[in-house]
Amino acid sequence: MTTIFIKGLGLIGSSLIRAIRKEHPDFKIIGSDTEESTPLYALKHQLIDKANTDLNGSEIADFIILATPVAVIIKDLYRLAKMSLKKNVIITDVGSSKQEILTAAVPLQRKGVTFIGGHPMAGSHKTGIAAGRADLFENAFYFLMRTKTVKQNYLKLENLLQGSKTKWLLITAEEHDQLVGQISHLPHIIASALVNQTQNFFVDSPLGIRMAAGGFKSITRIASSDPTMWTAILESNSKIIVKQIEAYIKELEKIEEAIQNNNHDQIFSFFESAKNSRDRLGPEKVGRLPDFFDLFINIPDKVGIIAEIAELLAVNKISLVNIHILEIREDIDGILQLTFIHEKDRLQAEKVLSASNYVTLRNN
Repeated sequence: MTTIFIKGLGLIGSSLIRAIRKEHPDFKIIGSDTEESTPLYALKHQLIDKANTDLNGSEIADFIILATPVAVIIKDLYRLAKMSLKKNVIITDVGSSKQEILTAAVPLQRKGVTFIGGHPMAGSHKTGIAAGRADLFENAFYFLMRTKTVKQNYLKLENLLQGSKTKWLLITAEEHDQLVGQISHLPHIIASALVNQTQNFFVDSPLGIRMAAGGFKSITRIASSDPTMWTAILESNSKIIVKQIEAYIKELEKIEEAIQNNNHDQIFSFFESAKNSRDRLGPEKVGRLPDFFDLFINIPDKVGIIAEIAELLAVNKISLVNIHILEIREDIDGILQLTFIHEKDRLQAEKVLSASNYVTLRNN
């Protein structure tokens, strides 16, 4: 029997378990987590067959998955190198920065143990084991790091996780850290800095921060991410992120100078270039990165209207993952924001709601 050991049963770890269960129901899964209640939840919902503490149980596993924060992954790799593990075991992780992790895996590799660094580019505004889903990674990129590991081992890992229906992408650790630094780490810093700067700007005006809704809330949504996780991420990818922050500051300085000099052409070029680049982004170009699909509805102010919309979606078996009432009608003329995981759900919802005379305002 194939045995899987997974440490870290949060959103990512439990989603991987669900994907494994879907494709390989007979595999034995041993789970470990620092939160006492989490393994109990996993046992109750039959996500795992056995709950252990720390790395106990990893010595009998055919696959070991480390789904904890980067700093913990690094420590556990050094510890695993000192343990007696099963012959031909494959160890992988889901850390969002890779160079330090691959360095920590060197002692294991010197012992002949296979380590494949991994990073699924998927997430959710929800956290914890209850938020896990088997389809969390569907059509999203799942990075695997290039090492001296033979192709057969990559295929074994991909087969284990084939239930996730992910898009596999082989890349070097350095390429990975540069890429995610620019498209993931830096945007989190910018969003958080903007929220902090706005909070300070309105320190003497409570009304100001209350008015910061609509577009402001959309572009700063990722600032709500877990501070502990993001502190660890920035610490593990610090050199690359510092360079990217410096490059971003230079872009701000250029537009600042253009505004000071009232340089119409340069200001126009700034926005035009960004618009053209942004408009070229899309799933049809390089494969879909995980995203949410929003539908905005203009609704009348009457009792029960939200329940009515939710019922329409439920009757038509359309999966809705989030619903949000916009406090200020800014940028769009609607007040109800519906969020879907899949674009097909958004399109079906738009059709159903339009047929019931609801006005959809924007869906991209």
